[in-house]
Amino acid sequence: MRFEFDIEPVEQARPRAVRFGTGVRMYDPKKVAVFKRQLGMLAKQQMLDRGLEPFDGPLEVCMEFYRPVQASLSQKERSRRLSGVHRPTVKPDLDNYIKSTSDALNGIIWEDDNLIVSLQAEKLYSERPHLTVEIRRNEQ
Repeated sequence: MRFEFDIEPVEQARPRAVRFGTGVRMYDPKKVAVFKRQLGMLAKQQMLDRGLEPFDGPLEVCMEFYRPVQASLSQKERSRRLSGVHRPTVKPDLDNYIKSTSDALNGIIWEDDNLIVSLQAEKLYSERPHLTVEIRRNEQ
């Protein structure tokens, strides 16, 4: 099952902390919280449109994160990046994209991200930033 989301990927940033009486409350930075909420709404709509319930059991997942090409590049370098010759080797880290996306899809596409037993992920450039998630049940 393949899902495509027209939203620019956002990396999971370090959680922020605020004192709350005698304790501490941890929360996501605003940019991350907004991304997770928007991605969750997009995912819920696709699940509803397809008449699906959240997946359970062992899952194999493939994620592709399409980020924008910097505007300050030459046309030659821009075309190299869009064709895949030059891949994104700059921050943010791939694992931070994975974390924010898997957290946002918890309880919506899958019951919990602990069900993911196999994961493949890529960072790519695109004129249209978006992300795709492909899910297969692990039937072993």
